[in-house]
Amino acid sequence: MVVRALDQALHHGGRVHAIAGMQGSGKSTLAGQMVGLARQRGLRAVALSIDDFYLGRRERHRLARAVHPLLAMRGPPGTHDVALACEVLDALRAGGCVRVPRFDKLADTRLPPSRWTRVEAVDLVVFEGWFLKTPAQSPDELREPINPLERDEDADGHWRRHCNAALARDYPALWARLDSLLLLRAPGFDVVPGWRWQQEQGLLAARPGRTAMTRAQVDRFVQLFERVSRQALRALPDIAQWSWQQDAQRRVR
Repeated sequence: MVVRALDQALHHGGRVHAIAGMQGSGKSTLAGQMVGLARQRGLRAVALSIDDFYLGRRERHRLARAVHPLLAMRGPPGTHDVALACEVLDALRAGGCVRVPRFDKLADTRLPPSRWTRVEAVDLVVFEGWFLKTPAQSPDELREPINPLERDEDADGHWRRHCNAALARDYPALWARLDSLLLLRAPGFDVVPGWRWQQEQGLLAARPGRTAMTRAQVDRFVQLFERVSRQALRALPDIAQWSWQQDAQRRVR
């Protein structure tokens, strides 16, 4: 599978190749394995995630006060530094030495620039994220709440309209910098809470002693992503160059 993904990307051409998929679908694992294989072949490669371009807590809290309290939570469109992501990808494409940001999910904030990763000139960038190239929804699609979080905490739809407007306005510039897209297509959104809970446990196992979300917190957290995730499941199979159907155990069929 890794050989196939890498060969597809290299045959397609370009330098920046993307992987999209639901939370916990295996995007980061596949991206890391592709980079490892590329390096074995003598290529200079690096994996990046859209998660590393989340706004820090201070910026999100400022948005929460100015626009809507739910914007304090990282994840949905409107909570990323899209300009920084474009700047980093442009610098990597140009072949220069670049410092790329990293986000600490357990601490819920971006690491300070002194701790950013230094990346030399690269031949291949594997960029992964849960909603890469997902288009915005129409105004009519935003009217009804999609889950209890939207019903109880965004009854007037202001938060979801703000996120949708950001998706339409800010992110196409980033999508245009992705030369190809591989979609890991989950069987449906219903598997995401369990996948995300497994991911949270993995984060904690890798860094014992840190505080992680409880299962109840994870179940609430994924509701922030449900609307755009369902839009991605509908739209991305027709947008991605390659779509790999997964089952509930993440196996590709």
